[in-house]
Order: sequence, then structure tokens, then C-alpha cells
Amino acid sequence: MADRSRAAVDVADNSGDKPLTAGAEQADQSTADGVDQTGERDTESTEAQGSGGTESPAKASPPELHSGHKLARRYRLEECVTRLDGFSSWRAVDEKLRRAVGVHILPADHTRARSVLAAARSSALLGDPRFVQVLDAVDENDLVYVVHEWLPDATELTALLAAGPLEPHDAYQLASQIASAMAAAHREGLAHLRLNPNAVLRTSSGQWRIRGLAVNAALRGVSSDTPQRTDTEAIGALLYAALTQRWPYENDAYGLSGLPKDVGLIAPDQVRAGVHRGLSELAMRALANDGATASRHEAACTTPEELVKAIGEMPRIRPPEPAFTAPPEYQRTTYQQGTYGRPAPHPGATQPVPTPPPPLQSGTGRVLKWAVSALLIAALGLGSWQLADALMERGGGKSDDTNKTQTTDGGDKNKPKPPGPIAIQSARDYDPFGSDRSEKPESISKVYDSEPGSYWETDYYLGSRFGNLKSGVGVILDLGKVQEVGKVSVTFQGNTSVELRTANGDAEPTSFEGFTKVADGTGTTVDLEPGKALKSRYLLVWLTELPTQSNGQIRGRVVDIKVTG
Repeated sequence: MADRSRAAVDVADNSGDKPLTAGAEQADQSTADGVDQTGERDTESTEAQGSGGTESPAKASPPELHSGHKLARRYRLEECVTRLDGFSSWRAVDEKLRRAVGVHILPADHTRARSVLAAARSSALLGDPRFVQVLDAVDENDLVYVVHEWLPDATELTALLAAGPLEPHDAYQLASQIASAMAAAHREGLAHLRLNPNAVLRTSSGQWRIRGLAVNAALRGVSSDTPQRTDTEAIGALLYAALTQRWPYENDAYGLSGLPKDVGLIAPDQVRAGVHRGLSELAMRALANDGATASRHEAACTTPEELVKAIGEMPRIRPPEPAFTAPPEYQRTTYQQGTYGRPAPHPGATQPVPTPPPPLQSGTGRVLKWAVSALLIAALGLGSWQLADALMERGGGKSDDTNKTQTTDGGDKNKPKPPGPIAIQSARDYDPFGSDRSEKPESISKVYDSEPGSYWETDYYLGSRFGNLKSGVGVILDLGKVQEVGKVSVTFQGNTSVELRTANGDAEPTSFEGFTKVADGTGTTVDLEPGKALKSRYLLVWLTELPTQSNGQIRGRVVDIKVTG
């Protein structure tokens, strides 16, 4: 059966366009197929993988577009993330479905326009959820544009490797899922040809997804006479980088250092100590290394199908056991040990055990017991008689004492009640300046569930001040009725700037201007205390600056909110 991996190129040939030249991919710093984690957008690095080249940049200039421009009266362009070789890539908003999307745009007379359309339509027909989906491919008004999914909650492999190599189980899952996905694509005649750390994303659920299938190569005029071998070698390079945090070629690429010059390709377990031996051999079998492998006995993998089979023959790598912190050893207090009121013993000193007194002798002991008992009874009787006599003599002052007591009690009732917690009846997300006016509403109840491990988080942004798209987002708290508020304590993950805004009366404001700022602060735990007495039913906790989380994403996370009267 004929190899259909050049489907996109064949369509271009049939339409009369110039065929794409053969060559391997070049490392790109950002393709705009999702979240740009690297921050490098408009440059191409030197050749990072294999040999060969790409087609010369087209002479057509990119169309003059700007933020706010709409395509098909539906897709509003928000931010340009790539502009090179006569095309541009944008983060946009689908106003019809109210969701973020990505858009590649190039002039209709661009030399690659036909092949890009063909590649996009072929990729859309695959419908495999392991790939970032193509949503639309349009040729109108002298423009060709491709609309695809935008995954704000996913993280590029580039950003993950910036923090260090992956754990063996994560690297195993990366190789397994990517190889299986590419094997399915090649069975349908589709190749990627630009499979690199920028094109691989890990979602918040831990799944790996591939973006730019066929489209990325068409945009840059890349093709290959051996597409299956090219994609298999790319998977080997991804696994190599995941194990070592090094790029398996001499040139630096994707934020990773290359191998030393004139050394050649050496196995991952020789680059870094502690690398899983089986994964090291698998990476070497996938890479083009003149037939050499890590074990020198296994055949090289030249197709994704062969790589999937090799992974299946490996012993399964289990995820690491969750870390268990033993509870602190139970410490008995000195009171429980029976030493209350006595000085604590010196650490390490052995305390002498007191010798109990000898028992009383039988005859003498009984006499002494009776004598002591008689004296105690006489003393108790005398004391009781004296107490009764004193009470009778002072009976006249009883009514006065009672009056005084009643007066004191009345005074206690007039004292103000100490401040206490105010229950939050409900909460909702508040995003008045966003395009969809919504900010993760499904988890908003976690801001007052008192669970330390849960949190409500904002969307991901390209800057700490919401990518300069808006002034902030927040949470509206409903206290059920107008109450006196003394303090609002907010706990975050990461250093966050926040304001407390309130509304007058019992009605919720219909606009942001209806809330008045009464306090602000910055930190991971912020106590927002109004400068004067405050009574309100609706409170707005308004986030104004976001931190960078441990996964490299810029987003706010509210762990808990408590309101005190």
C-alpha cells in the first residue's frame, strides 16, 4: 500500500503549487499551537535535528492584522505569538462559542497556502484526542487561516524540562503515549515532521498531547522522504531530553544544552547518573546513530509502530510511591507523667525511684489509724459549727450582696460581644473585564470549604498583571445578610496582590464600580482589615497581581477565605 504520509504535499502538487523540498525540521521557539511557555516568539534557532534544510522563506508578506481584528465575524484576534516566513500565529477568542482558540494566518497567494489548507483538513479528519484538534480551515478575503484548540491548562515539555529531567515513570508515559499517537497518525498517512519539545504538551490530568500534526511542517515548508523514520527519531530525541535534560545533538536547542562536540551520540545513562537503563536503551534505538544502540544487541526502531512494540516489551515502570510523612512521636507532658509542679529532669539523667515507706506494724498500726481518724472527725465537726455560726451572724447583709450581684450581671449583659467568624453563604467567580466573563466557576466553592489541600484557581496568563488584558479577577462572597465585618483573611498559593471591595446595602452591585475598595495587601496569607466600621452583605475579593506557580504558569490560587465580625 502506498505510503500516504505526504498527503498534504500531494494535494499541493495536484493544485499546481511548487512541491515542498525534502529536509528535516529546524528547532522553533514558539509555534502558537498552544501556550507559549518559553517567551521566545519571533526567532528560529539554528538547525537542531538531522540534516537537510527547509524551503526558502516565501516572498509574500504577512497580512496587516492587529489585536481586535475579527475573522469571519467570529474569531477575535487577541495576541500575536509568532510572526515569521510570511505567516503569523495568534491567540484568539471564538466569540460564538466563547472559548480561546489559536489561529494561523497567511496570505492566500503565499506559496504554502494550498499545502497548509490541505494539511489542516487532513489533520482535522483524524479526530484523535491525543492531538490538538484543528477546528476550522478557511480560504476567504485573500486570507488563509487555520483555527485550532487552545489549551491554557497544558504545559509545554520545554517548560517542564527547564525545571529538570523527568522522573522515569513520566518519561516512560511520554514515550509510550507519543509513540502510540504517531503510529495511529501514520496509519492514516499523516506525519508531523516537526515533533519537538515545543510541540508536546502535558495536560493538568497528566496526559500528553501533540500539536501541529502536518500543519507545522506545511507552514514552514518541511517534508521528508522517510517521514516515519523522521518522526521516530524525533520521539527518541524527546525521550533523550526527558531523561538527561540535554539535547542529543551538538547544537543547543529548546533551552537545552547540546552534547559536547566531537564526542558523538552517547547513551543517556552515560550523560547523567541514575537514568533508567531500559529507557536509555529505548532512546538510543529510536535515534539515528549509525546502527549503534545502548545495548549493542537490539535492532534500531525506524517506525513509530516498531517503537510502540519495543515499549510494550519493556517491564512496566510503576509510578513512585507517594511520600508518607510519619506523624510526630506522641509526647507526654510533665502533667501526664505526674511531675506537675516539680522541676523537669535533666535530659539523659536517670531519676532515682523513691523507696516507699515501710508498712506500719500490725498492732501499733491499728491504734494509730483509729487515733488519726478520730482527730479528723473532731476537726471536721468543729469547722462545720464555726462556718454555720458565721453565716447566721452575717445574714442581714444577704439582700445587699444579692442586689450587688444582680447589678453586676446586668452590666455584663451590656458588654459588646467578642468578634467571631461569619459564615459565607455562597460565592461566585467575578470576571467583568474578560471576554467570556467567567473564571473557573466550577471550583469556586473551594474558597470557603476549609480544606487546606483544595483551591480555586484563575485562568493561565502570560504576565503577572493578567497579560495586560484586564485589571483583575475575583470572588464575590455572599454573607446572607448585612453584617458587621472586621477582617477578611485570604490564603493563597504564591505571593498574590489582593484588594477587599464592599457593596452598600443588601443588593449585589451590577457593575464593578458598585464595589468600593476598603483594604489591600500582598502575600500568601493576607489579612484585609477596613480602616473603619464596615457593614455589608456582599464582599469582593479582587486579585490584582498573580504569582508564578511551581509548574511555571502564571495564575492565582485561592486556598481559603475567612470572614470575621
